[in-house]
Amino acid sequence: MASEIHEGGCLCGQVRYRVTGPLADVIACHCRMCRRTSGHHVAATAAPRECFELTESAGLAWYCSSETSRRGFCKFCGSSLFFDHGPEEPMGIAAGSLDGDPALNLVAQIYVDEAGRYYTIREDGETFDGATWRQGGWRQFRDA
Repeated sequence: MASEIHEGGCLCGQVRYRVTGPLADVIACHCRMCRRTSGHHVAATAAPRECFELTESAGLAWYCSSETSRRGFCKFCGSSLFFDHGPEEPMGIAAGSLDGDPALNLVAQIYVDEAGRYYTIREDGETFDGATWRQGGWRQFRDA
């Protein structure tokens, strides 16, 4: 049986990646940092690190957004691509950076207490405020 392969990258092609294996369903993050880095909320999937591979990294740059996290983006076109919580956590991947339609579902929205007033939170899927999400994070879905 062939393994799932997902590929994606930035707008200009200077950053490309491949995930060999399944992707997590999508979580929308409404925190202030995600809204600043993307201009809206962020929709992200995730993959185990052992399944994630950079295939082109000429444009990849990282910004340490907190003591425990960093954000990967293309230094040429500005595409927001990755969210790295450290070696024990899956690699967060901007869902919109994937090639084609990986047929993922939105399963949760996090930091809903920080959402902008100019849009409405969808009512499907689970919702978490910032404090609740910080207590369990991605593990809430991995361990289920």
